[in-house]
Amino acid sequence: MDFSFIPDLQALGIEGATLAMFISLLALLLTGMPLAFVTLLVALIFALGWFGPMALPLITSRIFSFVNSFVFVSVPMFVLMAAILDRSGIARDLFDAMKVLAGRIRGGVAIQTLMVAVILAAMSGIIGGEVILLGLLALPQMLRLGYDRRLAIGVCCAGGALGTMVPPSIVLIIYGLTANVSIGELFTSAFLPGFMLASFYAAYILFRAYMNPEMAPIATPEEMTTREKLRLLKGLFLPVLVVIFVLGSIYGGIASVTEASAIGVIGVTLSTVIRGEFSKDLIIGAAKQTLRTVGMIVWIGIGASALVGVFNLMGGITFVSNLIQGVSEEPIIVILFMMGILFVLGMFLDWVGIALLCMPIFVPIVRDLGYDPVWFGVVFAMNMQVSFLSPPFGPAAFYLKSVAPDDISLGEIFRSLLPFICLQILALFIIIMFPGITGH
Repeated sequence: MDFSFIPDLQALGIEGATLAMFISLLALLLTGMPLAFVTLLVALIFALGWFGPMALPLITSRIFSFVNSFVFVSVPMFVLMAAILDRSGIARDLFDAMKVLAGRIRGGVAIQTLMVAVILAAMSGIIGGEVILLGLLALPQMLRLGYDRRLAIGVCCAGGALGTMVPPSIVLIIYGLTANVSIGELFTSAFLPGFMLASFYAAYILFRAYMNPEMAPIATPEEMTTREKLRLLKGLFLPVLVVIFVLGSIYGGIASVTEASAIGVIGVTLSTVIRGEFSKDLIIGAAKQTLRTVGMIVWIGIGASALVGVFNLMGGITFVSNLIQGVSEEPIIVILFMMGILFVLGMFLDWVGIALLCMPIFVPIVRDLGYDPVWFGVVFAMNMQVSFLSPPFGPAAFYLKSVAPDDISLGEIFRSLLPFICLQILALFIIIMFPGITGH
């Protein structure tokens, strides 16, 4: 095949080629082309323009090393687990069970929503399904009880996005694959920061509720017998059991992350069988949803891996690393600069693409600066937590909009998220300034 139409990019030098690559990516993304195909196309053009046709096998070998990872099998497992959860009544019963624990305090339904969000995050680590579930279960109830609209919206979106931080987080799994660090260690390190962020949300809800009681009225207490309370609390049993088996097997060293993900799928499936909800339609629907989600992640991974591989062979990663490290002699300033880059990228790109494009450049810098890459993984996940809520493309807002009442606009959702974004940024700075919170 004749590739003479592609110019000789070596003439630009690495500085010019890096700029040309960035402009090409931006221009193609503005056309609406999916990120996966943009990165793959740019990788192909620059491989041919810099090395010639003989470089094409380099792209395929890079792609193979990405998709051939055993740990990557855990991603479709956790997605399948979330898809089965979406289609079962487990989340609804979990929400009802929390009435017993949080029903009598001011802001109780919001706290109840937050507790459900943490348990759902610890079961699957998938963001979209959680936000939609909370939007269907909790938002109508809070609005009906007279909760402040912005507080109700913010709790559903921010709570649903906790899956980014609370293990087993797909964000941490992809980071671990990219940075070549232990995913079990990442889960252990993210456990406390994830619950710290959830506690910030809870403190904010209670503060607003008690400072302005009209924002979060106390629901009329339901007279429940002990038998009724026990019946509701049974809804906690199966989800908590699944969380204990999944996370307990990882932290106890009994199973790897991949094996634990399979345990999770079996646990959730058995839960639907016990509850009498298991059906052919449920499994087929969950499988289709899993294929759609994982297909997107795999294609983004293929494109990003190819692009990073070509850019590395061009010497681009070394060039960008030197550029970033030249920002300051103070290591913490360099880390904050990288956080700024991730924050801006998070407004426009999918987190999978950000992880696969940036971490091969950032993680070696982090190591050179003397920081632990496991700690940086937790910091990265917290930064991506912010990106899930940030305008203009914060996915959590779009997920909630898809199930919210018609009179709630996207603009109102984003305005509702501002206090929660501030809390996320506060949590991010605490982890940066006090890395001991992660145990590293």
